[in-house]
Amino acid sequence: MQIKNVIVGAGIAGCVLARRIAEEKNEKVLVIERKDHIGGYWFDYRNKQGILVHRYGPHIFRTDLKEVWEYLSRFTKWHHYQHKVLAYVQGKYYPMPINLDTVNEFLGTRYDSENVHEYFEKNRVDISKIETVKDVVESQIGTLFYDAFFKNYTQKQWGESPENLPKEIVARIPIRSNRDDRYFTVRYQAMPLDGYTSMIQNMLSHPNIKVMLNTDFKEIKSELEYEKLYYSGAIDEYYDYQYGKLPYRCVQFEVIDLEKSWAQPTAVVNYPNDYDYTRITEYKHFYDYVTDKTVISREYSSEEGEPSYPIPQKENIEIYKKYLSLKDDQNVRFVGRLGEYRYYSMDQIVNNMLNIDL
Repeated sequence: MQIKNVIVGAGIAGCVLARRIAEEKNEKVLVIERKDHIGGYWFDYRNKQGILVHRYGPHIFRTDLKEVWEYLSRFTKWHHYQHKVLAYVQGKYYPMPINLDTVNEFLGTRYDSENVHEYFEKNRVDISKIETVKDVVESQIGTLFYDAFFKNYTQKQWGESPENLPKEIVARIPIRSNRDDRYFTVRYQAMPLDGYTSMIQNMLSHPNIKVMLNTDFKEIKSELEYEKLYYSGAIDEYYDYQYGKLPYRCVQFEVIDLEKSWAQPTAVVNYPNDYDYTRITEYKHFYDYVTDKTVISREYSSEEGEPSYPIPQKENIEIYKKYLSLKDDQNVRFVGRLGEYRYYSMDQIVNNMLNIDL
């Protein structure tokens, strides 16, 4: 088969690239996807009650980038939604990120905004050189809140003590001195009106784009003649694991239908210290559903399974660089979370693909 452009992976990175090539260059594009669906981790579907369920955990679109918002708005209308998260600690729910209510409810105090600043300034740990996740958190909010809200959650999520994880994983902990309990405070925040899968189907709906699902690129590679390859799969797999597998945290989801109207107060509840799962998502909160049943997913982090989050420890980055050094074909481009071995937020990956040279 002769095709000018081949894209491996029908996640959002590959789909944005496919649309750009089809439109901007008026060239044919073949998108090859191993799974039985498009959208990658953005994939969603409707259950028996008509509730949109995110197969790979909650994805809330948000951005301050007008270009990204306007681009995606070509392919969907939006349901405006403000995301809220609670943490279940010592038998009670607390707003996250930490805000004035979190502090007062946890400490039993009546602080105002100024008092909260003074509290954290007094209790933060003075660390001369910030190197680990523990350093980042304790230097901002002190040991008490670190132990209660972050220590065990991070351990569950990454399978590693925060003392051994690089600071880049958390960068900075948002702390609010007011009562704003929105998880994100960005300019644009919404859910695609008919879901992410519908939005991406619209993106791929172009006469220059062909999609092959349930197809392994390596199995048909010898049958393809192409000029450019954009590879959004795992770079270590592309090179047959010559330097071993790159480590990832993997996530498993247990989806449960419930015979009741609601299961929890907000869409997402984190469980830092209780149970084996890291969080529970209730999908009804994302849209204005009217139904007497609901659906949740419990999220478990593990070492085995489908790669989810790159682990940016120094030794892993060095392995990635070794794989990158094997690249001897200028017409092959590694993109996305797996291809670049780097975590991207939803808007970051779209923005990157909008600005990549085709």
